[in-house]
Amino acid sequence: MVQEKKLVDEVSGWLRIYNDGSVDRSWTGPDQFKFMAEPVPPHEQFIDGVATRDITTYNGSGHRVRLYLPEKASKDTTKLPILIHFHGGGFCISEPDWFMYYQIYTRFAQSTRSIVISPFLRRAPEHRLPAAMDDGFETLLWLQAVARGGSSEPWLEQHADFNRVFLIGDSSGGNIVHEVAARSGSVDLNPVRLAGGISVHPGFLRSKRSRSELEMPQSPFLTLDMLDKFLALALPIGSTKDHPFTCPMGVAAPPLEGLKLPPMLLCVAEMDLVKDTEMEYYKALKEANKEVELFESKGMTHSFYLNKMAVDMDPHVGAQTEALINRVIDFIDKH
Repeated sequence: MVQEKKLVDEVSGWLRIYNDGSVDRSWTGPDQFKFMAEPVPPHEQFIDGVATRDITTYNGSGHRVRLYLPEKASKDTTKLPILIHFHGGGFCISEPDWFMYYQIYTRFAQSTRSIVISPFLRRAPEHRLPAAMDDGFETLLWLQAVARGGSSEPWLEQHADFNRVFLIGDSSGGNIVHEVAARSGSVDLNPVRLAGGISVHPGFLRSKRSRSELEMPQSPFLTLDMLDKFLALALPIGSTKDHPFTCPMGVAAPPLEGLKLPPMLLCVAEMDLVKDTEMEYYKALKEANKEVELFESKGMTHSFYLNKMAVDMDPHVGAQTEALINRVIDFIDKH
């Protein structure tokens, strides 16, 4: 007798898990947000000043990345820095080709005059952590192989400055920034130089709820349900939120003093559910004598810049998005 397929768990419109182990990531929330989770096909011709392509980085592993190349501008007198971007989604949802990422990373490529590399990360629950962390680090090693001539990618070979590579990630991608930066400190990346790490609203947490989790508003991009369920599905079995992947400033994590980290920029939002624990991370980096800068988006919630409707229609959200991008530009220019 065929077992009836039954829903065993779901997460806030984003994810459904069935008793046969299958996972459905089609959007079931309000229809007006559906377009943000639709994939945008790659286009090698320049549209709005940016071209994109999807490539498989290594034969055999199936590891893929999306590249964003800004059209050459008169001010581009030298080769372009590289931004390796890790998307958010609680390690369980999102792809780098979703419209909400496409719209912000074409803008980032244009505004920062950078080549953006965004890996397709393996997702939980099919692939629990450290899978996404490993994929993030593998992207950096692939970049090194291109720089050394062991792997080929014409856009990078022609246009990229391998001496100015930055990690950037939002939400759970911000966690990957920390992990990949920490791993890179113990390997020889030559001729690649990791110039900085940019964590935007990273999902740093602990088991005990912080005050901001209890008091700040929930949004379509972050609810307490998403926080709890995504991490229960993503962290190694038996782990709590005190795991180093989610609490790098906690007692279970390697001491920050012992890590060789590049200069870091931490971007927080004033109304973010996880702001308090992000600030604990910032203070821990400061106490460990790490080079870290802080930028706060006033009146904003988690990952606000991904909501293109709000960015386009609300002047305050648009201005805060512009300010965030300008802060990233300043950080890149400085390093």
